[in-house]
Amino acid sequence: MRKIYMSALILCTTGLLYSQNVLWQRDIKSNTQDFLSQVTTTIDGQYLISGSSIQASKQTESKQNNGYDFHLVKLNQQGEEVWKKYFSGQNHDFLSATVNTQEGGFLLAGTSFSGKSLDKKEKSKGGSDIWLIKINEFGEEQWQKTLGTASDEEARAVIQTTDLGYFVAGNVQNSAKGYGSKDIWIIRLDTTGKQTSELILGGKGFDEVEKMIPTKDGGALLGIYSRSTIGGFKKTENFGEGDYWIIKLNKDGKVEWEKNFGGKADDHLRTLALTSMGYVIGGESRSERSGNKTTGIEEGTDLWLIALNERGEEIWQKSYNFKNRDVLMGMSVINHLSTDNSTLSTKGILLGGYTQAEGRIESDDETFWMLYLNQEGKEQWRKHVKGESRKKEERLSDIKLNRDGSIILAGTSAEELGKENWKIVKLGDGQVDQLIEKQDIKVYPNPVSDYTYVEIGYEFKEADILLYDMSGKLLQQTKTKNKVTKINTQPLIQGAYLITIKTDTNKNASAKIIKK
Repeated sequence: MRKIYMSALILCTTGLLYSQNVLWQRDIKSNTQDFLSQVTTTIDGQYLISGSSIQASKQTESKQNNGYDFHLVKLNQQGEEVWKKYFSGQNHDFLSATVNTQEGGFLLAGTSFSGKSLDKKEKSKGGSDIWLIKINEFGEEQWQKTLGTASDEEARAVIQTTDLGYFVAGNVQNSAKGYGSKDIWIIRLDTTGKQTSELILGGKGFDEVEKMIPTKDGGALLGIYSRSTIGGFKKTENFGEGDYWIIKLNKDGKVEWEKNFGGKADDHLRTLALTSMGYVIGGESRSERSGNKTTGIEEGTDLWLIALNERGEEIWQKSYNFKNRDVLMGMSVINHLSTDNSTLSTKGILLGGYTQAEGRIESDDETFWMLYLNQEGKEQWRKHVKGESRKKEERLSDIKLNRDGSIILAGTSAEELGKENWKIVKLGDGQVDQLIEKQDIKVYPNPVSDYTYVEIGYEFKEADILLYDMSGKLLQQTKTKNKVTKINTQPLIQGAYLITIKTDTNKNASAKIIKK
């Protein structure tokens, strides 16, 4: 990420000129080596920036800790700070993964080297443990859990499932119940944080979970970087140094199927996404055509994508190259809604990442890029996001595509190592904006139990959101400047209601909602 927030005009492959506008930029200052893990987009269009930091001047009688802590900063839709929060143990605690929950809060999953101390309420299980903290939308703790054994565990991913429970995925080293030097540990929790099941997955070697996503049936899909031979839960042999290992779990945490993809060299899985047909698996490959890899390699490390159906059977696979070492950071699937609003079909796939020079420094080293594919993996266009200046040390950590077509880029920036600031940038991109189907008004969830969200699909400066009963009586009126606004329906009785938006552009829209 070389000054990606100072973007210039970009020439796309069709020969048309599209601008990328910096909608806002947020710099979160630091005097230490901070680690930014991810950006989590909330249902109402806000952003939780999460990572690990050493707090500046936090030494008090009650808090004597020089280690890393969980560090959270929540930004509103305009990039303004809503709140910030630290969660501390006595020793190092690293926040790895965060998921926004249906009611608007978050579940945090990190790796803790702390015993019971400060904010940590449970004792260490031995070695490093997984530390889970459930917070509400204001950053207030609701519950926490410490999960672990006498071995070393680390948290890598967390998701919420359709029944509002959770899957937590991590790695465990040299476990007495494991199969190799490093295995995958999956824990199933209910909505209150009570553990309902656990499972250790691995082969005879080294396996690391990189990504986990929820599936439509309430289960989970795991993306694993595997350097294992057959054994334990692994029924498929590796083809090379490292392979993509994909495991589908059902809603009870049981293995439904597993698949292994790779060539003779090293292939490193990075991310997963749901499509209307099944799944897309993405990462980087150093392998020529070999094993079950049917695409070649151009230079350094290429992007390698595989589309699977819901049974894990291959639909297509493709490779893409930006020269040197191409690093895939994020993948967003863009869907098309049918005219009767009944079905979604995948229209395309937007990839984001950066290219890193190997063995030589070039002017575009670590330049951020975007690549758009159709549903069959055929490239439609690519572009670089080139800046006007750069700092010595800048690195992209996460990328998110928003529902309105804007893009959030998150990373670290420093003049010298050890003093990394967090930089959060919201970009508007004309070419990406054209991919997003917009409706004047969207209301979700619908039917609704407690809270619903009203999304306005056109530009405005200020709007009124009006809630009527079916007789036309006005029940609520909310003023907003946000594209997405949270509406409380708890006082309503069961039945049908009408939501109307009126904006300063004199453009109005309405939608019916059902209160359960």
